[in-house]
Formats: sequence, C-alpha cells, structure tokens
Amino acid sequence: METRPIFFLLALLVATGAFAEAYTWTDDEGVVHFSDRPHPGATIVDLGKSSSARPRPTTRPSSSANDEVVEQPATTGYTSIEITSPAAEETLWNIEGTLDVRVTLSPLLRQGHLVRVYFDGEPRMVNSAYFQISEVYRGVHNLQVEVIDETGQLVKRSRPTRFYVQQNSIL
Repeated sequence: METRPIFFLLALLVATGAFAEAYTWTDDEGVVHFSDRPHPGATIVDLGKSSSARPRPTTRPSSSANDEVVEQPATTGYTSIEITSPAAEETLWNIEGTLDVRVTLSPLLRQGHLVRVYFDGEPRMVNSAYFQISEVYRGVHNLQVEVIDETGQLVKRSRPTRFYVQQNSIL
C-alpha cells in the first residue's frame, strides 16, 4: 500500500486547521454569533496558538439545589443565551401536557438574576435555566427567554423558537 497519499492528506488536514479563522458579530436583537464564515459587519476573532494546556477548574459556591447560579462580577455580561430544548422546529410527541425547557447561558445565571419566559406570548418568571411548563397541548407553540437583573431590567434575550406538539389519537 502506498503511504505517501496518506501522509499528504494528513499534512493537508493539519495545514487547513492552522489557517482557520473565526468571525463574530452581534445581530439586531443583541445575540452574539460566532462562525467560521465571514458575515457582513463581522470581526475576526484572534484564536491564538493552539495549546494542549487544560483550563484551570473554577469553583462554584455551594448550594443546596442545583440551580445553576454563579456569582460573577457586575461588569460581566452574558455572551449567549439559547433555548436548547425544545429545538427550533422540533415536533414533540405525547408530552402529556408538560414541556421540559432547557436554556443554555454563558456564563451561567448570576445570583439575583431571573429568567423570564414567553410561552405563546404569555410571560412567566423562573429562577433556573431548566424548568417545566404545564398545560402545553397539541399545536404550534412559540418560546422565547430573557435574563432579567435584580432591578427588573432586561439583560439578554434569546431568539424566538417555534416548536410543535403532536398527540396520538385514541381512535
């Protein structure tokens, strides 16, 4: 077996990763995006040299419940907020009226901040990035979340997510 083509492909793969660029931009809704493709108004992210060093572990304050709250300096904002469950355009089957929602925040939800959920336009307040909504029945539904600070001011808003609920027929 000829090994030169394998070494050539391996070298090409390594060279491609070395010249990769990343781009970032903020859309009209304040959502920060990252991509490997250029976007109008995007800036190039300096990725620096790759390293095999591992990040130092951070400590979380002890808490009696797993509520995903971490104290951060007041100058730190949220870099991203996304509804990860249910996914956009996802069809859910036989959920028996209870919707499990998971929100991914970076950094984690800070002490004193709340999540305001808009389910089909109706606002609800929760204090965690994982929660349930009851009385979710068959049909098309919309979901959007916001982080609210201690003063009630909007800090960050997610993109709206549309999903579908289906129920098997008894007939």
